[in-house]
Amino acid sequence: MKLHPSSEILTWCMLVVALQATATAELLFVSLLILFAALVVSAHKFNLLLRRTRWVMLSLLLIYAFSTPGAELVGFAGKFGPTREGLIDGLLQLTRLLSALAALAILLERLHRQKLIAGLYTLFSPLKFLGISRERLAVRLALTLHYAEAAMLRGATDWQALLRGLFEPHEEPVKQMELSIYRFGSSDALLLGSASMIVWMMT
Repeated sequence: MKLHPSSEILTWCMLVVALQATATAELLFVSLLILFAALVVSAHKFNLLLRRTRWVMLSLLLIYAFSTPGAELVGFAGKFGPTREGLIDGLLQLTRLLSALAALAILLERLHRQKLIAGLYTLFSPLKFLGISRERLAVRLALTLHYAEAAMLRGATDWQALLRGLFEPHEEPVKQMELSIYRFGSSDALLLGSASMIVWMMT
């Protein structure tokens, strides 16, 4: 089934919003389904996303555990230690983040760079009413993705080296950028309608 890239991006956005409002039991069930799908469809990309966000996820868990008021855990530095409610809230937010990353891995597996930019180009359409050029945004996004990927391929092993690689001068010939334009079809209406219904039911 062929889908418009912007429909898939919007579906991912709606899923992320729905995850934030989903109750605990439903959240665990939906998260297991998404994680399983990501491992089947895009395990490599999911693993890369996990590696690049592992410190963010650890920080998220620690912030919730140590800053949320609640019952103190015995043997964890008393009132200066983590709380039970904080750990529960932190694990729930971590589950939401993992689910969003798993869904993002599936999205990136389906949309190569040109499709992703084409989808965002379509979603940028309302910006023309603000006098902002969506063509310029699309080109800048394409260049950012290109140089980020080039820095990764050069074999940088830490984030400081990656940042230096992004700001290094690159001598390349002038190239034309071709952007494919896709048409919305009945499958897109079905996808967005189903996603909207699921979001309404989950919230």
